[in-house]
Amino acid sequence: MIAASHVSKSFGGARPRRVLDDVSFTVARGELVALVGESGVGKSTLLNLIAGLERPDSGTIVVDGVDLSAQDDDALTVLRRERIGFVFQSFHILPYLSVGQNVALPLALNGRSDAGAEARTRAMLDAVRLGDRYASVPRELSGGELQRVAIARALVHAPKLVLADEPTGNLDPDSAAEVLALLRDCVKTSGATAIVATHSRMAAAGADRVLTLTTAGVQEAARAAKSPAEAGPTG
Repeated sequence: MIAASHVSKSFGGARPRRVLDDVSFTVARGELVALVGESGVGKSTLLNLIAGLERPDSGTIVVDGVDLSAQDDDALTVLRRERIGFVFQSFHILPYLSVGQNVALPLALNGRSDAGAEARTRAMLDAVRLGDRYASVPRELSGGELQRVAIARALVHAPKLVLADEPTGNLDPDSAAEVLALLRDCVKTSGATAIVATHSRMAAAGADRVLTLTTAGVQEAARAAKSPAEAGPTG
Protein backbone atom coordinates (compact mmCIF):
# COMPACT_ATOMS: atom_id res chain seq x y z
CA MET A 1 0.00 0.00 0.00
CA ILE A 2 2.84 2.39 0.91
CA ALA A 3 6.47 2.15 -0.14
CA ALA A 4 8.91 4.88 0.88
CA SER A 5 12.40 4.56 -0.55
CA HIS A 6 15.40 6.65 0.56
CA VAL A 7 13.27 9.68 1.43
CA SER A 8 15.01 12.83 2.68
CA LYS A 9 13.58 16.24 3.52
CA SER A 10 15.14 19.49 4.72
CA PHE A 11 13.70 22.87 5.67
CA GLY A 12 15.31 26.30 5.76
CA GLY A 13 17.18 28.64 3.46
CA ALA A 14 20.93 29.17 3.46
CA ARG A 15 21.46 26.68 6.29
CA PRO A 16 18.74 24.06 5.83
CA ARG A 17 17.87 21.65 8.64
CA ARG A 18 17.62 18.00 7.64
CA VAL A 19 14.41 16.56 9.14
CA LEU A 20 14.28 13.19 7.38
CA ASP A 21 17.38 11.40 6.17
CA ASP A 22 17.26 8.34 3.90
CA VAL A 23 13.98 6.95 5.26
CA SER A 24 12.73 3.67 3.76
CA PHE A 25 9.83 1.45 4.83
CA THR A 26 6.73 -0.32 3.53
CA VAL A 27 3.20 -0.67 4.89
CA ALA A 28 1.02 -3.52 3.67
CA ARG A 29 -2.60 -3.09 2.69
CA GLY A 30 -4.92 -3.37 5.71
CA GLU A 31 -2.21 -2.76 8.32
CA LEU A 32 -2.52 -0.31 11.20
CA VAL A 33 1.00 0.97 11.85
CA ALA A 34 2.13 3.19 14.73
CA LEU A 35 4.80 5.74 13.85
CA VAL A 36 6.69 6.70 17.01
CA GLY A 37 9.72 8.83 17.77
CA GLU A 38 10.98 11.83 19.72
CA SER A 39 9.43 15.26 19.22
CA GLY A 40 10.93 17.02 16.22
CA VAL A 41 12.17 13.84 14.56
CA GLY A 42 9.84 14.34 11.59
CA LYS A 43 6.71 12.25 12.16
CA SER A 44 4.32 14.95 10.99
CA THR A 45 6.60 15.78 8.07
CA LEU A 46 6.59 12.15 7.00
CA LEU A 47 2.78 12.03 7.11
CA ASN A 48 2.65 15.19 5.00
CA LEU A 49 4.96 13.60 2.44
CA ILE A 50 2.83 10.44 2.31
CA ALA A 51 -0.24 12.63 1.75
CA GLY A 52 1.47 14.58 -1.01
CA LEU A 53 1.14 17.83 0.94
CA GLU A 54 4.91 18.27 0.70
CA ARG A 55 7.49 16.81 -1.65
CA PRO A 56 10.72 15.09 -0.57
CA ASP A 57 14.08 16.51 -1.55
CA SER A 58 15.07 13.04 -2.70
CA GLY A 59 13.65 9.54 -2.71
CA THR A 60 10.24 8.23 -3.74
CA ILE A 61 6.91 7.50 -2.07
CA VAL A 62 4.35 5.21 -3.70
CA VAL A 63 0.81 5.19 -2.29
CA ASP A 64 -1.72 2.65 -3.57
CA GLY A 65 0.35 2.14 -6.71
CA VAL A 66 0.76 5.88 -7.38
CA ASP A 67 4.27 7.36 -7.46
CA LEU A 68 3.68 10.73 -5.81
CA SER A 69 6.74 12.31 -7.40
CA ALA A 70 5.23 11.75 -10.84
CA GLN A 71 1.99 13.61 -10.01
CA ASP A 72 1.23 17.30 -10.39
CA ASP A 73 -0.55 19.28 -7.67
CA ASP A 74 -4.00 18.74 -9.17
CA ALA A 75 -3.52 14.97 -9.31
CA LEU A 76 -2.29 14.93 -5.70
CA THR A 77 -5.36 16.90 -4.62
CA VAL A 78 -7.63 14.29 -6.25
CA LEU A 79 -5.64 11.48 -4.63
CA ARG A 80 -6.08 13.02 -1.17
CA ARG A 81 -9.75 13.75 -1.72
CA GLU A 82 -10.64 10.28 -2.96
CA ARG A 83 -8.25 7.87 -1.25
CA ILE A 84 -6.99 9.43 2.01
CA GLY A 85 -8.67 10.27 5.32
CA PHE A 86 -7.07 12.50 7.96
CA VAL A 87 -7.35 12.62 11.76
CA PHE A 88 -5.55 15.49 13.48
CA GLN A 89 -4.56 16.19 17.09
CA SER A 90 -6.52 19.46 17.12
CA PHE A 91 -9.60 17.89 15.50
CA HIS A 92 -10.02 20.56 12.73
CA ILE A 93 -13.79 20.39 13.07
CA LEU A 94 -15.41 23.39 11.35
CA PRO A 95 -17.30 25.33 14.06
CA TYR A 96 -19.92 26.83 11.73
CA LEU A 97 -21.09 23.43 10.43
CA SER A 98 -23.20 20.88 12.27
CA VAL A 99 -21.71 17.55 13.29
CA GLY A 100 -23.42 15.85 10.36
CA GLN A 101 -22.19 18.48 7.91
CA ASN A 102 -18.63 18.11 9.21
CA VAL A 103 -18.68 14.35 8.73
CA ALA A 104 -20.28 14.64 5.28
CA LEU A 105 -17.68 17.11 4.02
CA PRO A 106 -15.45 14.53 2.25
CA LEU A 107 -18.51 13.15 0.47
CA ALA A 108 -19.51 16.64 -0.68
CA LEU A 109 -15.97 17.31 -1.94
CA ASN A 110 -16.26 14.10 -3.96
CA GLY A 111 -19.56 15.23 -5.48
CA ARG A 112 -21.89 13.21 -3.25
CA SER A 113 -24.71 15.09 -1.56
CA ASP A 114 -27.66 12.77 -2.14
CA ALA A 115 -29.73 10.67 0.24
CA GLY A 116 -27.09 7.94 0.06
CA ALA A 117 -24.49 10.40 1.34
CA GLU A 118 -26.69 11.30 4.29
CA ALA A 119 -27.26 7.64 5.06
CA ARG A 120 -23.52 7.00 4.95
CA THR A 121 -22.89 9.98 7.23
CA ARG A 122 -25.44 8.77 9.77
CA ALA A 123 -23.99 5.26 9.63
CA MET A 124 -20.50 6.57 10.41
CA LEU A 125 -21.81 8.63 13.33
CA ASP A 126 -23.52 5.49 14.62
CA ALA A 127 -20.21 3.64 14.30
CA VAL A 128 -18.48 6.16 16.59
CA ARG A 129 -21.47 6.19 18.95
CA LEU A 130 -22.61 9.72 18.08
CA GLY A 131 -25.71 8.90 16.09
CA ASP A 132 -27.81 11.21 18.27
CA ARG A 133 -25.51 14.22 17.63
CA TYR A 134 -26.10 14.57 13.87
CA ALA A 135 -27.67 18.03 14.20
CA SER A 136 -25.49 19.24 17.10
CA VAL A 137 -22.93 21.99 16.72
CA PRO A 138 -19.28 21.37 17.63
CA ARG A 139 -19.29 23.66 20.68
CA GLU A 140 -21.76 21.29 22.34
CA LEU A 141 -19.32 18.36 22.21
CA SER A 142 -16.44 17.34 24.46
CA GLY A 143 -12.89 16.89 23.19
CA GLY A 144 -13.30 13.13 23.01
CA GLU A 145 -16.54 13.50 21.10
CA LEU A 146 -14.95 15.94 18.66
CA GLN A 147 -12.19 13.45 17.95
CA ARG A 148 -14.80 10.76 17.34
CA VAL A 149 -16.42 13.14 14.83
CA ALA A 150 -13.01 13.50 13.19
CA ILE A 151 -12.69 9.71 12.90
CA ALA A 152 -16.13 9.47 11.29
CA ARG A 153 -15.19 12.24 8.85
CA ALA A 154 -11.89 10.55 7.99
CA LEU A 155 -13.62 7.27 7.11
CA VAL A 156 -16.96 8.37 5.65
CA HIS A 157 -15.75 8.30 2.04
CA ALA A 158 -14.19 4.84 2.45
CA PRO A 159 -10.57 5.93 1.94
CA LYS A 160 -7.89 3.35 1.28
CA LEU A 161 -5.45 5.14 3.61
CA VAL A 162 -6.01 6.87 6.96
CA LEU A 163 -3.33 9.17 8.37
CA ALA A 164 -3.66 10.16 12.03
CA ASP A 165 -1.29 12.73 13.55
CA GLU A 166 -1.20 12.51 17.37
CA PRO A 167 -4.97 11.84 17.47
CA THR A 168 -5.10 11.60 21.27
CA GLY A 169 -2.65 14.37 22.13
CA ASN A 170 -5.36 16.73 23.42
CA LEU A 171 -7.41 14.12 25.27
CA ASP A 172 -7.51 12.84 28.84
CA PRO A 173 -6.50 9.17 29.32
CA ASP A 174 -10.06 7.80 29.41
CA SER A 175 -11.09 9.67 26.27
CA ALA A 176 -7.84 8.69 24.58
CA ALA A 177 -8.45 5.01 25.24
CA GLU A 178 -11.98 5.25 23.84
CA VAL A 179 -10.85 7.14 20.75
CA LEU A 180 -8.03 4.70 20.03
CA ALA A 181 -10.33 1.72 20.35
CA LEU A 182 -12.86 3.33 18.00
CA LEU A 183 -10.17 4.31 15.52
CA ARG A 184 -8.78 0.80 15.39
CA ASP A 185 -12.23 -0.80 15.15
CA CYS A 186 -13.39 1.55 12.40
CA VAL A 187 -10.19 1.19 10.39
CA LYS A 188 -10.23 -2.59 10.65
CA THR A 189 -13.94 -2.80 9.80
CA SER A 190 -13.45 -0.62 6.72
CA GLY A 191 -10.37 -2.53 5.53
CA ALA A 192 -8.33 0.66 5.28
CA THR A 193 -4.60 0.97 5.83
CA ALA A 194 -3.65 3.38 8.64
CA ILE A 195 -0.58 5.14 9.99
CA VAL A 196 -0.88 6.71 13.44
CA ALA A 197 1.90 9.11 14.44
CA THR A 198 1.97 9.15 18.21
CA HIS A 199 3.86 9.57 21.48
CA SER A 200 1.38 7.26 23.18
CA ARG A 201 2.43 3.79 24.29
CA MET A 202 -1.26 2.92 24.32
CA ALA A 203 -1.63 3.78 20.63
CA ALA A 204 1.54 1.90 19.72
CA ALA A 205 0.45 -1.19 21.64
CA GLY A 206 -2.80 -1.32 19.68
CA ALA A 207 -1.05 -1.27 16.30
CA ASP A 208 -0.17 -4.22 14.09
CA ARG A 209 3.40 -2.95 13.76
CA VAL A 210 5.51 -0.15 15.19
CA LEU A 211 7.89 1.99 13.14
CA THR A 212 10.31 4.08 15.19
CA LEU A 213 11.49 7.18 13.36
CA THR A 214 14.98 8.35 14.34
CA THR A 215 17.57 10.70 12.92
CA ALA A 216 19.16 7.61 11.35
CA GLY A 217 15.97 6.47 9.58
CA VAL A 218 13.28 3.96 10.52
CA GLN A 219 13.61 1.03 12.91
CA GLU A 220 10.93 -1.61 12.78
CA ALA A 221 9.61 -4.06 15.35
CA ALA A 222 6.76 -6.53 15.03
CA ARG A 223 4.10 -6.20 17.69
CA ALA A 224 1.20 -8.38 18.76
CA ALA A 225 -1.87 -6.17 18.57
CA LYS A 226 -3.53 -5.37 21.89
CA SER A 227 -6.65 -3.48 22.72
CA PRO A 228 -6.01 0.00 24.19
CA ALA A 229 -7.49 -1.20 27.47
CA GLU A 230 -4.73 -3.82 27.69
CA ALA A 231 -1.95 -1.44 26.77
CA GLY A 232 -1.61 0.55 29.98
CA PRO A 233 -1.28 4.32 30.46
CA THR A 234 -0.21 6.80 27.82
CA GLY A 235 3.30 8.13 27.66
